[in-house]
Amino acid sequence: MNRGWFGGVQPGLRFGDRHAGSPVVGKISREWEPLVIRNRGMPSPSIAATCRSTWIWASKLRHLLLGHVLVQGRVDVDGLHCAMQLGDLLLQSHRSPPATALPMTIGVAASFDTEVAREYGDVIGSETATLGQHVLEGPAVNLHRTTIAGRNFEYFSEDPYLSGVMGVEITRAIQAHDIIAMGKHYVVNDQEYERFRTSVELDEHVLRELYLLPFEMLVTDGEVAALMSAYNRIRGVYATEYRHTLHDVLRDDWGFEGYVQSDFWSTRSAATHSNAGLDHEMPDAKWLNQTNITNALNDTSLEMKTIDRALIRRFTQMFRFGQFERPYDPGEIDAAANGATARRLGAQMAVLLKNDAGLLPITNPTGQLVIIGQSKFAEHATQGGGGSSKVDPLYTVAPLEGLRDILTEMGADATADSFIVADDLSNLELAIEAARAADTVILMAGLVATEGADMPSPNMFNQQNEMLDALLGVNKNTVVVMKDSAPVLMPWVDKASTILEVWNQGAEDGHVVPDLLFGRVNPSGKVPTTYPRSADDTLYANHPERYPGTDEGAGYPVIRYTEGLEMGYRWFQAQGIEPLFCFGHGLSYTTFDLADISVDAEGFNGNQPVTVRARLTNTGERAGAEVVQVYLGVPGAGQPPKRLVGFAKEYLEPGESRDVEIVIDPAATNHPFSVWDYCSRGFAVLPGDYTVHVGTSSEDTPFSQVVSVG
Repeated sequence: MNRGWFGGVQPGLRFGDRHAGSPVVGKISREWEPLVIRNRGMPSPSIAATCRSTWIWASKLRHLLLGHVLVQGRVDVDGLHCAMQLGDLLLQSHRSPPATALPMTIGVAASFDTEVAREYGDVIGSETATLGQHVLEGPAVNLHRTTIAGRNFEYFSEDPYLSGVMGVEITRAIQAHDIIAMGKHYVVNDQEYERFRTSVELDEHVLRELYLLPFEMLVTDGEVAALMSAYNRIRGVYATEYRHTLHDVLRDDWGFEGYVQSDFWSTRSAATHSNAGLDHEMPDAKWLNQTNITNALNDTSLEMKTIDRALIRRFTQMFRFGQFERPYDPGEIDAAANGATARRLGAQMAVLLKNDAGLLPITNPTGQLVIIGQSKFAEHATQGGGGSSKVDPLYTVAPLEGLRDILTEMGADATADSFIVADDLSNLELAIEAARAADTVILMAGLVATEGADMPSPNMFNQQNEMLDALLGVNKNTVVVMKDSAPVLMPWVDKASTILEVWNQGAEDGHVVPDLLFGRVNPSGKVPTTYPRSADDTLYANHPERYPGTDEGAGYPVIRYTEGLEMGYRWFQAQGIEPLFCFGHGLSYTTFDLADISVDAEGFNGNQPVTVRARLTNTGERAGAEVVQVYLGVPGAGQPPKRLVGFAKEYLEPGESRDVEIVIDPAATNHPFSVWDYCSRGFAVLPGDYTVHVGTSSEDTPFSQVVSVG
């Protein structure tokens, strides 16, 4: 069956029925086939129209938009030259179109709410479609192995199950708009330091049970259309050429039928990566150019069938979402509507870390309120980290502007001002005077990380710890608002009675914070990645082989995940280290009671689901939400005390009770009861005692019950 592409028929292609409604590529001429499996610039449709024999498909949102040149039935040298030259020209000047600056992905995980993830993905998918794009390079589901990794803000969590659950919801929401979602960065791209050179060494059970798990969930549960390979080496082989992950795991074990794209400039070869299972080079033709592919075909290091395979994988997904039939017709994003969604979702991501003095919520603000902090956090809306995921926002709401907006809406008898502390703290004494003179002080500090670089330490930049240490204690009515890309050290924590973590909020920063401070929204987020008390408590302290890696003779850093499965909260629990704020922790302006907990595991033999039931009651005077969390202690050498296997977030009115039921299915994609078995080369439920823990954080699990497998 022939299908038209934007009204035109491509005579060089033949389409079949390998999958219902999906294409099979056949008889693609050797001369132009390479042009389809790599990229060469992105002229706009109007420019491309001047190249008679060239069609351009725009494939990228959020950073550099690049496209794919397809030739109509034959190689037209003049047409190709036109497209390539125009593409090179725009490659130097194109910028991403403005979009809604949503809160960062770490906040989605902090919500512990699948509906928040779905709505988040819906905004992303709808805006991608509105802008006439076809691919969204996300979600990113690498893990927070360290808190200093530069891209933690765009990854979800230290926990693979939480990361996978949220990633699946976002994937489904994006693809509901006929947009290809692209999970990334496959795999163990868990640090930015020397990411183009580093080799990660880890045991297979660690790879399977932790780092591959969220990707497996994206593929199996989310039916993600594409994956992006990582920059780093895995066991000495670049991820773009590592057949074990690209083929053995992805295709043979998981049955993935989508395509794999390289991260930008991560391709290191033509034939090797194609044979390993990489299908698409981005963003240029450094390796997959006509000369290289022709030479590889001639010397038999590459087969035409391998090229066909790459095209089949990609075109199948494009037809799956009707992308060849959809005209390029970009529209205008509804900034107000999506901004309102960003504000509502952002408030649900905030984590109330401390409220010892009961300062929050400030239900009746009076007198003078002053915001104090450095410019990036106290003067401007704190957007996401730097790099390819950075958004050019349609608008932003600054902290003081937003605070005054909310005070006006409340009809409060209060005024609001701000004092901006110099990055070098040269006016710190004046800041102290401003804090002393105010009725309420809102200290704003935080961290904005960036792609391409890890933090040198878990501390905030620009001496913000010293700033907070000097300002805390000056005024008893002081609230600390943290705006972080990832958990940071808080050496001043004992001086602060009240700490609210809002992450990098994006466009609606200025409104979200006062919504929370004044109790218009009750914070309900939970810590998605453990806050250490000290850098000495981290898994890499005094272990350079774990991070940043060591040169073992080949010239590049080798990072060894010798901590095994003891990563994140599993590290702290296995080592008996008390964290500053544990995984799953988060306070509320109301109180809850979790009672009548039971585990239904009658006749359990490792195959049938186990059902956890509890009754949750809001015992306070405000509406709010609590997250019931289920952890499992799994038998076996090297297994940490607990792994998260289920959670449910419930919103309750004052005095309301609700029965909560969480089903833990051994057959689920996250393999809750299983470990990786080297003998069978698969996941297996081992005989022994499994301890089910139920509570409201990784450290607060007052109920436990042992379930045995004979």
